[in-house]
Amino acid sequence: MQRVTNCLLIRDGQVLMLKKPRRGRWSAPGGKMEKGESILESTIREYREETGLELIQPRLKGIFTMVIEEKQGQHEWMLFTFLAGDSAGKQFSASPEGDLSWIPMEDIAELPMIQGDYSIVEHALYGDGLIYGTFTYGENDTLLSYRLEAEGKPIQEYHV
Repeated sequence: MQRVTNCLLIRDGQVLMLKKPRRGRWSAPGGKMEKGESILESTIREYREETGLELIQPRLKGIFTMVIEEKQGQHEWMLFTFLAGDSAGKQFSASPEGDLSWIPMEDIAELPMIQGDYSIVEHALYGDGLIYGTFTYGENDTLLSYRLEAEGKPIQEYHV
């Protein structure tokens, strides 16, 4: 099972987002964990590699299972989403992973993203505490279902 971390960095009411060129969608900077790395170490390293910025005290906001159903079978990966309000260093003028842009928080919901990311980003930016969830995707990143919970209680569900 692949493990992935990402982080939303807020500064002056804006969030640094990354537009991946392959699919033209926006996401929080992050990537795959390396062997032996903690989720916090991965988040800080991946963010630095993609943005040039060193996160200061990112905090975990969500843990998600991503299920991908394809003709060849099903595979899963885990996503750990963090939120930070401070960073150090100099932001890259160009990221090796795509286009970086500071987006006003109120405009994030208008960006083209994978459908389930809207719920993840909304909670990370505006929600309290830690949430858990499972997202199931089909062909072409079509969201088939998701379930979110906090403190053992369902908070949001979706099924096609």
